[in-house]
Amino acid sequence: MSTRARMIHLTFSRASLTLGVLALFALPRIAKAGDEGIDSGSTAWLLVSTALVLLMTPGLALFYGGMVRKRNVLSTFMHSLFSLAVVSVQWVVVGYSLAFGTSHKGLIGGFELAFLRGDVITGKHGNVPNLAFMAFQMMFAGITPALISGAFAERIRFSAYAIFTVLWSTLVYDPVAHWVWADGGWLFKMGALDFAGGTVVHLTAGLSALVCAILIGKRLGYPGPKFIPHNLTMTLTGAGLLWFGWFGFNAGSAITAGQSASLALVTTHVAASAGALGWLVAENKHRGKPSALGAASGIVAGLVCITPAAGFVAPWAAIIIGFVAGIVCYIAVVLKSRFKYDDALDVFGVHGIGGLLGALLTGVFAQKMFVPESSGPGLIEGGTHQFVVQLIGIGAAGSYAVVMTWLIWKVTGWITPIRVSDADEKEGLDTALHGEEGYVN
Repeated sequence: MSTRARMIHLTFSRASLTLGVLALFALPRIAKAGDEGIDSGSTAWLLVSTALVLLMTPGLALFYGGMVRKRNVLSTFMHSLFSLAVVSVQWVVVGYSLAFGTSHKGLIGGFELAFLRGDVITGKHGNVPNLAFMAFQMMFAGITPALISGAFAERIRFSAYAIFTVLWSTLVYDPVAHWVWADGGWLFKMGALDFAGGTVVHLTAGLSALVCAILIGKRLGYPGPKFIPHNLTMTLTGAGLLWFGWFGFNAGSAITAGQSASLALVTTHVAASAGALGWLVAENKHRGKPSALGAASGIVAGLVCITPAAGFVAPWAAIIIGFVAGIVCYIAVVLKSRFKYDDALDVFGVHGIGGLLGALLTGVFAQKMFVPESSGPGLIEGGTHQFVVQLIGIGAAGSYAVVMTWLIWKVTGWITPIRVSDADEKEGLDTALHGEEGYVN
């Protein structure tokens, strides 16, 4: 190698080394600048909670799937998985913007965050990234229509369900989420308490499920001895996954990893435990035997009822809330036969009644040391105003969900037939609609 070539090679080597050293100093500064004000611990907890809430939808598919007849198990699974898929896309396109965008008179967000524009990708929500908060809320939006599907399991066309899910998410879930959780929402400004979705998720889904069950009508031959769960092992597995995922659902709603998240985790667990006990006590008194399905249903009832109160009440209050939920939701399910409607998987009895009861009991047991400054304590500490606010929230969200669900159902019926034919229902939706079988002999 010539002297000139050696000098050129040495120059390039020194330049490369210099650029490399500068990059080592520059890259951390760039990363740090992008994460300024972000708490890594809280962000990590929110990301894990997002994954936990996602797991709840497959858990719900198992929970529901085990309770239908075996010829409809795959169609029931499809309702949950499709809801998560289509609503996730809807949430990115427009749902998040409608729920958490700039408020228009406290009723609905705008379109400035559609397709995650604005500062969604680069901005912050408190001390966590906006994008993490968006993803966490997306899982809530995804599971809510799946909850409704239990009411009309075993008799709805998949095309009708797809249309209904998109319309309901856009016209019911997104506005109510804005009312309750967005900074500019009218119920939020009033001080309504809903820690993790008792009103936004469970009350709206449960009441909408009741409307759907009444409008679509009963299954062929219902009620009858053939309408029994085909695989309770599957249902119990689903209940376990729901219990596990609910820690993300409730404790994750604290957003930050701290005292509030810790409180929500503990109250969630003890309420679920007490819910199972309450349901089994009521069932044993009524039927003479405690059942495995009853235990699973009681767990879910306790989880539903504590959801709006999880970060606002003490653990001892959570035990009362869960136990009462188990008893009241059991009674609601039993009364279904008296009122002669076919809510196939008891969505109204567990989620509708449980969500309503939880929102009310939040107004009873909420303590000043746990609630935000914009809200007040519950009746137990003399807070009559907060109890009235809870009643207003229940009435507004519930009546809106009922009216809009009826309208959406009618519109869906104009677009496509809603119910499968009698022949398809007798054959089973798995083969009739999806060309598959869950079990091959």
